Amino acid sequence: MGVGSTPGQRFTFRYTVPLARNLSSNSPWRQKMTAMSPMLEQLDEWLRIPSISSGGGDPADLLRAAEWAGDRVRAAGGSCEVLEGNGNPLMVGELRSHNEGAPTVLIYGHYDVQSADPVELWSSPPFEPEIRDGRLYARGACDDKGNFFPLLFVACELAAAATLPVHVRILVEGEEEVGGDSAARWVAADPRGADCAIVFDSDMLDESTPAITLGVRGMVMLSIAVRVAPRDLHSGIYGGSVQNAAHVLHDILTAVMPGPDGCLRDELRSGITQPTESELAAWRRLRSGAEVISEVGALPLDHSSGHAYYFRNWADASLDVHGIATGDAAQVRTIVPATADCKLSVRLAPGQSSDEIAKTLVGLLNGAAPRDVEVKVEVVSTAEPAVFDPESAPLRIARSVIREVTGVEPALTRVGGSLPVLAAFADRGIPTILSGFALAADNMHGADESFRLESLRLGEATARALYAGLADL
Repeated sequence: MGVGSTPGQRFTFRYTVPLARNLSSNSPWRQKMTAMSPMLEQLDEWLRIPSISSGGGDPADLLRAAEWAGDRVRAAGGSCEVLEGNGNPLMVGELRSHNEGAPTVLIYGHYDVQSADPVELWSSPPFEPEIRDGRLYARGACDDKGNFFPLLFVACELAAAATLPVHVRILVEGEEEVGGDSAARWVAADPRGADCAIVFDSDMLDESTPAITLGVRGMVMLSIAVRVAPRDLHSGIYGGSVQNAAHVLHDILTAVMPGPDGCLRDELRSGITQPTESELAAWRRLRSGAEVISEVGALPLDHSSGHAYYFRNWADASLDVHGIATGDAAQVRTIVPATADCKLSVRLAPGQSSDEIAKTLVGLLNGAAPRDVEVKVEVVSTAEPAVFDPESAPLRIARSVIREVTGVEPALTRVGGSLPVLAAFADRGIPTILSGFALAADNMHGADESFRLESLRLGEATARALYAGLADL
């Protein structure tokens, strides 16, 4: 683990297991690692900082992770500042091109990671990076330190050599995993804007097919708290005569639950813009949605789930209940629960407004609550959807660059998740190249999270080629 530092100071780390020692002398990955060793060794340092934002982390580690990224920028001759603000620290940096008339490219990533609990499920300590079978194992190896770092490393390397072809502005945040809005607010307030943005926080279609993500969904996250009595009551004495919090919550949820085909009521689909015919045609060329669902062992919602998978998850709104707490499920206790709590969210399709949908959702839930029952509905967080034009100059360049680097035409996709900063880029008119080299096998957010060394190589090569190609903007 790293030794401590104070804000603004450089800090060093003690290596318990250097990466190179985890590779046998005849490993086919040793030669590749040696060629990439400066990037790998720096990434190893960053991964050793347990910058957990999702609970159980230390705020000092979040600050250290932001400062570490800033140190890379300073060492390359750039400028940077760490902004603490009201949330986890932001690192904002600037690397200037040798060509003063060059365009400005904004690169974005996040240093915060999910908790590694339960750590006993890991094959190696989550914050002691280890290479096994061509993969780098550590929390954050994929999401997003490893995916993003090639963009920062290449920019710093080129800047230090005075060969950086574009101005690079760096934004690295620590709230992505918890839905914070510090980065989005910074983008909205920055008067300079940028000619384009690059975000490596996405995935490949499969091990050999790269992808460019054109859109993400937004989100409205809610909590519902129901109380019907001061305490739990004996069901043999009061059951059937008094309100049951679990039953009340069930009835309230019924007012907003989707139909058998997963489609939400019209009020919750307001504002959706339809994908273009060219996008729909591209989605039809992707592998079967039924295969995507079956590979994780999930049960389809209905007979059309596989056929409609991409449209439902990329271009439509959806609602999911994430958790319900009521009564005592750990043992048999014949009680009438006094309280029930729930977390749910609506994923927003491009064109929708989180403010509008949040008001509608809260109204529907409150309207379904019985009289005299205490029901509290709160908006926990929101994120706006975003979509980008594949025919914009930066995205045309990105398609060409990725095809050249990988030898494969990148798939044009969307994702069903949310990335709040993308909506800020879209609002500022900043065309954004959202890509990356993550795979389902990387197990992000789970035990034994990892990232292929090949993915790191592709990230480095793509970053280098993107900076050169975007110089022509």
